Amino acid sequence: MKILAVSDYVAPVLYDNFKPECFQGLDLIISCGDLPPEYLTFLAFKINVPLFYVKGNHDIRYDSKHPGGCIHLDSKIFKYKGLRIMGFDGSRWYNGNVNQFTESQMRKKIRKMRLKLWLNKGVDIIITHAPPRFINDAEDLCHRGFKSFLPLIEKYSPLYFLHGHIHMNFTDHSQRITIVNKTKVINACGYYIFEINGV
Repeated sequence: MKILAVSDYVAPVLYDNFKPECFQGLDLIISCGDLPPEYLTFLAFKINVPLFYVKGNHDIRYDSKHPGGCIHLDSKIFKYKGLRIMGFDGSRWYNGNVNQFTESQMRKKIRKMRLKLWLNKGVDIIITHAPPRFINDAEDLCHRGFKSFLPLIEKYSPLYFLHGHIHMNFTDHSQRITIVNKTKVINACGYYIFEINGV
């Protein structure tokens, strides 16, 4: 399965300079937040595959302007072509605006997913806006990751943990990836395409 992950800023190659032939063969789009709803609608329509998303701390218009043809994955597990995909909105609390959570609030959201995780026998891909704490995150309050994501990786060993929120300029795609046990933690800032074999 070929997946396009997007986050944090609109990539010209996917919008103003979009060329459909450059993005043939995609099976799925995943958004890790902080993107205009119009952009997600455009991608879902132009590439014509399912788009799953979580909201970032700057996604303040989604309630009034829902991204058309896209599936909001916050606190849900969705099965797609055999993959179990789960998502969580938001960043760490830093000024009280929308889509911000304290560590205890995020821990509570995760606790509420335990039955769904058990019924689905785990999860293959986790989508978040903020990264796990001490993995691809930063030290300022806004950009610290969630400690409560770490037990999810430890217990369920998802194939991938995709996040945004940490703006980076990558000279090589390998710089996006941190391997934690059996899980590839990927910063999706801008856009990144990857493949899962056997799906």
